[in-house]
Amino acid sequence: QVQFVESGGGLVQAGGSLRLSCAISGSTSGTNAIGWFRHAPGEQRELVAIILNSGHTDYVDSVRGRFTVSRDNAKNTVYLQMVNLKPEDTAVYYCNARRSINNTFFNAWGQGTQVTVSS
Repeated sequence: QVQFVESGGGLVQAGGSLRLSCAISGSTSGTNAIGWFRHAPGEQRELVAIILNSGHTDYVDSVRGRFTVSRDNAKNTVYLQMVNLKPEDTAVYYCNARRSINNTFFNAWGQGTQVTVSS
């Protein structure tokens, strides 16, 4: 069973930067992408960035140009570099893998990592 451990969050001022890490254990065979999600209080969990096995990346418009997703296959780790952070980026951030068979993400989630951006 695949498991995810997120780290790297913290408290930063607006305009600051953070790099999140997602350590993946277990088999990722049958998956075609890793996504970064965030969940802010009172909001639904939102997919903000995705990296396909091909290396192609995509972002939600609100983070495009500020967030960069990358992966180190040798370390089974996916990163989310965030720059020019805004207070509206405050949330718990999670990663997850997307199944190839139906393009859905696993029901199992890690503990997430809290990102708090002060104004």
